[in-house]
Amino acid sequence: MMKRNIKALISILLVSVLSVLPINAGEPVNGGFIGIKGTSLTDGNGKPYHIVGTNLGNWLNPEGYMFGFKKANCEWMINDVVCELVGPDKAREFWNAFKDSYITEADIAFIARTGANTIRLPFNYKLFTNEDYMGANNPNEGFRLMDEVAGWAKKYGLHVVLDMHDCPGGQTGDNIDNGYGYPWLFVSEASQQLFCNIWTSIAKHFAGETTVLGYELMNEPIATKFPKEVQDSLNTLLEPLYKRAVAAIRTVDTNHIVLLGGAQWNSNFAPFADWKFDNKIMYTCHRYGGEATHDAISSFIDFRDKTGLPMYMGEIGHNTDQWQADFVAVMRKANIGYTFWPYKKIDSSCMVGIVKPEEWDSTVVKFAEVDRSSFDAIRKALPEQTKAMKLLLQFCENAKFNNCVPQKSYIKSMGLKSDN
Repeated sequence: MMKRNIKALISILLVSVLSVLPINAGEPVNGGFIGIKGTSLTDGNGKPYHIVGTNLGNWLNPEGYMFGFKKANCEWMINDVVCELVGPDKAREFWNAFKDSYITEADIAFIARTGANTIRLPFNYKLFTNEDYMGANNPNEGFRLMDEVAGWAKKYGLHVVLDMHDCPGGQTGDNIDNGYGYPWLFVSEASQQLFCNIWTSIAKHFAGETTVLGYELMNEPIATKFPKEVQDSLNTLLEPLYKRAVAAIRTVDTNHIVLLGGAQWNSNFAPFADWKFDNKIMYTCHRYGGEATHDAISSFIDFRDKTGLPMYMGEIGHNTDQWQADFVAVMRKANIGYTFWPYKKIDSSCMVGIVKPEEWDSTVVKFAEVDRSSFDAIRKALPEQTKAMKLLLQFCENAKFNNCVPQKSYIKSMGLKSDN
């Protein structure tokens, strides 16, 4: 018992010491671009830069569990729920209120006050097309929202990783890519061309913006949900598509780092052979669960050391505060930067929690979870529409930063300051 207590005390003390080490937090973003020096990053002034921060998940790539849903677990399914509840016009009103409320300048200022230095911004490719998405079909919507975040980030001394979480055709084959159950991106020339075109457009727009740390081409490609032979076949297509997209980006932007995620939830780096095909690339991994130890991420560290390029933990979290604090100590010691997932959602396991409106579960969640497989079933399950719309807009109001509840122990477990 005494050995376990001593070990826990050492862990807590180590995290406390690490949490006050300089991580470039709050410094004005007025130098050059984030660069690569061996297995480390450098800031715009050539000083070491260790990524520490959070993900703005759910904002531009809604996921059902952050609303309390289980069945409706991606944007198009959530949108179906909202349209069925209140109709398409009111659905557009909800989504526009959601986008304007969920992340504001106050959120970015708060993140900076915790001592974070980086925000990962997940987004859906449809924000750059005429396809209907979150109440809009405007190819400039993505730039409008990204420009707002980049401006706030610059003001408060943060950098931004732009992460295409949902690619044309779907890159994962599960709910997180808002697709249709298969990574069609890898077998569709049209989707691949659109993928490259959008990244070229984004890179051209931000080519001179030092606040942007880099471009993460796609999130968690090729899920583990398929037979091994299917995964293996798709994995061979990943690096060639990365090369194609990087080549397209370099026609307009030679300044920014491009981040490449491993296959199978950003965990499998075996498919990569030509590690240094560009002079400004790095790799990014994810980890949920398992032991909070060096051995648990040894494959990531080994790949990092083999390639001689930086490795970054783009997503981690959804665990106990002690597990998170222990993993922070491991990542700091291993020189692996990290952004926790997510910044905000209903309840806890995030930096700031959204308080559910009264009757949210008994009205909106209940409808999302019932049988809605036929028009008759939808009609029978519908709650009163005025009430449903009121709850949807109340959710947006509750999502505003001043109405959220900071999760202080969670923030502290990230190695950040929780007393602000």
